[in-house]
Amino acid sequence: MPDEPVSLVAAARAVRQGKITSEELVRACLQRIHEENAQLQAWVLVDEESALEQARRCDAERRNGCDRGWLHGIPVGIKDIIDVAGWPTGCGVANLELPPSGQDAFVVQRLRQAGAVILGKTVTTPYAAFDPPPTRHPWLPQRTPGGSSSGSAVAVARRMCLAALATQTGGSITRPAAYCGVAGLKPTYGRVSLRGVLPFAPSLDHVGVIAQSVADLAAVFPAVAGFDPHDSRSVHLPVPPVETLLRPAATPPRLGLIAGPWDDQVEPAWRDHLAQRLACWKSRGAEIREVPPPAGWQEVLRWHRILMAAEAAAFHEPYLCQHPERYPPRITALIEEGLRTAATHYVRARQEQERLRREMLRVFKEVDVLVTPAAPGPPPGSETTGDPCCNAPWSLLGYPTVSFPLARSATDEPLAVQLVGPPFAEPLLFAVALWCEALG
Repeated sequence: MPDEPVSLVAAARAVRQGKITSEELVRACLQRIHEENAQLQAWVLVDEESALEQARRCDAERRNGCDRGWLHGIPVGIKDIIDVAGWPTGCGVANLELPPSGQDAFVVQRLRQAGAVILGKTVTTPYAAFDPPPTRHPWLPQRTPGGSSSGSAVAVARRMCLAALATQTGGSITRPAAYCGVAGLKPTYGRVSLRGVLPFAPSLDHVGVIAQSVADLAAVFPAVAGFDPHDSRSVHLPVPPVETLLRPAATPPRLGLIAGPWDDQVEPAWRDHLAQRLACWKSRGAEIREVPPPAGWQEVLRWHRILMAAEAAAFHEPYLCQHPERYPPRITALIEEGLRTAATHYVRARQEQERLRREMLRVFKEVDVLVTPAAPGPPPGSETTGDPCCNAPWSLLGYPTVSFPLARSATDEPLAVQLVGPPFAEPLLFAVALWCEALG
């Protein structure tokens, strides 16, 4: 087989140039799954026959002059709270016997239309909550791969697929991507349809992407960001073509630093790495400035927790009552917390969510994007999925984020940075992230 491309963008170019076929790409991914999944447990379901059939169909389409775009023939994974027709949606619950889904989630339909090859379902923590998954970290066996999109992050990190769908209610895209040394995109709330995705907390839920690099995220974004008229949260906004999204910022960006509820949690070594990187970007012309947060910003995690607990309880209470054995301890505790939440507290949290969304907009009059840690430090032990304190504020606001690896600790642990943009400014966010990523 020809030398295999190391990224989605490189693979897409190689397929277009006839240097490699989709079937060869898929077979390479399936081979790695065969070699590593028993140990890493990133996948709950892989349909080899279907994947190879899809790949051959993509190759035939190309031979006949049909080009569906950058994802045509590219192997991807789907987090197992997202419906795929013909496969059960297991939601990370062991021995949960469910019938196959009757249809694809809207975002999966979009991927198929773009020509992506769906390999299978990646492991999620139970109900996309906090109880640790069976998935192992791709390089550090005693550390967590993060959650809840554990399988998606590990599958991408070990190149079992070239991108994977993930979801985030608190930090479930950004944190596992950071811990596993890959890149993560959480789009603006409403950019990607949630139809066909298991709810956790509907006012906080997002579907996004994990991939090797910022460019790979940009290549996937237009395929998943389509308007869904059957999802009341979906927004109808144009998305630039991939070729536009792959252009780094033409001029050095204005980068903002904002105090946050994560400040006391960030490890000193990570602070030092971030300071070094900011100095590098500044030396190349970037403007770095501290920006004041909105009033009450330090309470943002409290409001996020109230909404998450109450909305999770509203959805899961009847199922928990019927089948308590299917609910592990941490998601059970969250549901019980939500059931104790007063309606007045929930209403106040929603009011604060809307106020903070509005007031944070003024920050972006002074800077292009905000720079924060993607996680407070390297991945902790496997008994946890890590602390989402760096990510939950942006899930509450629904603002878009892009994260990518920045450094390795002295003991080779991945450290990542998170860039935050204003609502629906993903093109700007990609441009700045590409500029920063290129400088290392």
